[in-house]
Amino acid sequence: MIEITESAQNHFRQLLQSQGGDAVGIRVSALNPGTPAADARLEFADAGDLLGDEWQLECAGFVLYIDAASVRFLDGAHIDISTTATGSQLTIRAPNIKGKAPDAESSLAEQVMWLIESEINPQLASHKGKVSLDSIDADNVVYLRFGGGCHGCGMADVTLKQGIEKTLMAKIPAISAVRDATDHSSGSAPFIPR
Repeated sequence: MIEITESAQNHFRQLLQSQGGDAVGIRVSALNPGTPAADARLEFADAGDLLGDEWQLECAGFVLYIDAASVRFLDGAHIDISTTATGSQLTIRAPNIKGKAPDAESSLAEQVMWLIESEINPQLASHKGKVSLDSIDADNVVYLRFGGGCHGCGMADVTLKQGIEKTLMAKIPAISAVRDATDHSSGSAPFIPR
């Protein structure tokens, strides 16, 4: 399941002791699991915070509560803390937290959404933009909706044709075309005004 080094257990135990009697353990959960934006969250757990379906891992002097919905994403995780001259560094390595890319047998929608989250949106984020899947028609035409800095941006057409469409069609041959389903006139904070 989850491996917690002795130094990390000592660190958590000291933190819990400094909190007084309210905290009953440490709770770990996965944020945005199964996506490229996934991350792990550690927090103090009071008795009232627990839902009752958490998995429990007995540690040296405390309990680690694992969010039930996060278990499969945190399986095989390694939690460690190392001390350097500048302080302590907590690391959580969770090899399954981002999930796995869909295989060729997955639906076209799953493949498109994975590619959007893993490759396209990280590039658009530099302009405070993003794109999401709106729909896919019977002819495998993919319709996307722009958001953030891309919603109403004067370069959205170029981004779609020269970047997004080329990427999607090169990596997913079943796609016949990529179209924009966004009403760009309603964009309130475009990166480059139209």
